Amino acid sequence: MKNTFIPVLVFSITLCFLFSCQSKQSWKLVWEDNFDQKDGFDEKYWSKIPRDRPDWANYMSDNDLCYDMKDSNLILRGIVNPDTVNDKVPYITGGLWTKDKKQFRNGRLEIRAKLGEATGAWPAFWMLPQDKPWPHGGEIDIMEHLNFDSIAYQTVHSHYTFNLNMNDPKPGYTNKIKRNEYNIYTVEMYPDSLVFFINDNKTFTYPCIETDKEGQFPFDYPFYLLIDMQLEGTWVGKANPEELPVEMYIDWVRFYQKPE
Repeated sequence: MKNTFIPVLVFSITLCFLFSCQSKQSWKLVWEDNFDQKDGFDEKYWSKIPRDRPDWANYMSDNDLCYDMKDSNLILRGIVNPDTVNDKVPYITGGLWTKDKKQFRNGRLEIRAKLGEATGAWPAFWMLPQDKPWPHGGEIDIMEHLNFDSIAYQTVHSHYTFNLNMNDPKPGYTNKIKRNEYNIYTVEMYPDSLVFFINDNKTFTYPCIETDKEGQFPFDYPFYLLIDMQLEGTWVGKANPEELPVEMYIDWVRFYQKPE
């Protein structure tokens, strides 16, 4: 009997490849920032994140030492505070957001970046709603990384998951990354689901479901993007000043939508 397995396998692989290419080509690039400017980030779309009370924002700074542009990369740093006389915090960190300038909805958002590692380092790419309070408005965590982990966290938060403590459907997963290398972190936003990827490999889907509980899927709404190099917090723990500065390199941010 002749072995028909190999032709069938080749045919199956070809179909998968063609389907993947067609799926990728079905998206149209509608906005991008390649961070090619040499004199700073594009203020038409980005602002420095101000300091605030939550863990993730308590060291945010507008100090230029926390920001750089090099080799078509945006660089965000977490450093030991060089001036504790005028600013009492032990560390300062850099972060940008598109709040009040650029929102995203119904599309595919990608960020290509190389994460810095250090004890207490907490880089993140995430999204918040433009005009709704947390957690009722929702939060989309495209990537969070802790310390020297070989994994990244991808999660959603809402009134349903946070206040009601509902875990069905599961609101997050951890997924492998290439440490100290560039990775592409992605979320696809649909009216009825969020789909997450790392390096074009689908990691999980968070769907809208029928439930009598409030606020399960508040994500069909304009969200703005935050990219920040955070230090310390209840989740990540204390930083080690001897391991600083820590840097995150962002190569580009791209947003795609399906042609109508």
